[in-house]
Amino acid sequence: MKEIEFVIWQEGKYYVSQCLNVNVSSFGETIDEATANLKEAVELYFENETFDLPKINKIMLGRELINA
Repeated sequence: MKEIEFVIWQEGKYYVSQCLNVNVSSFGETIDEATANLKEAVELYFENETFDLPKINKIMLGRELINA
């Protein structure tokens, strides 16, 4: 069994979940649904493969203004 690390944020009425170990994301109408959908998406991504997830040592979140 492997452990994934992820972030979740809200966009409109949906919660978006992003795996930090591999480039896989999903969404749901609740945080629990977004988490469950992400877990399923990562499992499907690695279906029939042996793998090692990269370890995440440090997570930083930020917010910056841009000229757009």
